[in-house]
Amino acid sequence: MSEPLRAPYVLEYTFRRTPGPIMGRFLDGLRYETLEGVKTADGRVLFPPREYDETGTAVTNEWVTLRPFGTVRSWSWVEQPRTDHPLSKPFAWALVQLDGADTSIVHAVDAGDAKHMKTGMRVRVRWAHHKSGTVKDIECFEPHSLVMPAPSRLEFEVYPGRHYTAYLKALEEGRFIGGKSGADGKVYVPPRAADPTNGQPATEYVDLADTGVLTTFTVVRIPFPGQKLDPPYCFGAIVLDGADMPIYHLISGVPYDQIRMGMRVKAKWKPREQWGPSLENILYFEPTGEPDVPFEDYAEHL
Repeated sequence: MSEPLRAPYVLEYTFRRTPGPIMGRFLDGLRYETLEGVKTADGRVLFPPREYDETGTAVTNEWVTLRPFGTVRSWSWVEQPRTDHPLSKPFAWALVQLDGADTSIVHAVDAGDAKHMKTGMRVRVRWAHHKSGTVKDIECFEPHSLVMPAPSRLEFEVYPGRHYTAYLKALEEGRFIGGKSGADGKVYVPPRAADPTNGQPATEYVDLADTGVLTTFTVVRIPFPGQKLDPPYCFGAIVLDGADMPIYHLISGVPYDQIRMGMRVKAKWKPREQWGPSLENILYFEPTGEPDVPFEDYAEHL
């Protein structure tokens, strides 16, 4: 016996519906991106609006315009959408309570991934490009987080102290200095009054080379407010020759995929006439071309 016959079958009803004065006003408002709820006799706001509340009491004629923001009260993830679903990619069916409403609407939330969905998350309406006067004029909801610009500016004078002043004045002359500990001879950059490990004076200044070893680094690829450079760029920790702690500066002059720990680097200075009491006298550190330093030689400086 052969396999039984099979064929696709569609059951569909075509008819016209009169939504009535309440739902009719609600649907017509969607055409113009207006969200309206209706008040009940006890002052609650129903959205979507309906002719009667859950007790069977007729609603009032008082309408309330709502903003297109709300909160997810519960949700269920759809991994494989059907052809008649509002989105062709995975989404969530959710109960969304608009701000100012006392009831929720069932609609789709485009969160991208189930891990981004959670009860209590804030969402906003995403309107359809073409309106038809149906609930499909709301294409879906999408996650919403309010971010407001809040710049802050403080103006004050900085007194760096005697040792840091000496460090900055040395930079103005195109050289590095460090403070040498009287206890164990370690050299700290910038110099300081005391060795941070034992509290002993570290007031002896020593000159340092503008070459060193790159111990660690990061490639910055994400832009952020106040950024002076366009990503990507590399920022690293450099232990200058003769020093026992790193300074931090830009690393350049080499493709990012060739930057590595242990690489020998040297300072690339700005033109002499642009020098001031600042580490910005150095544009960046670049490779010297010397062999890399073995890890064990700088491991204690990580």
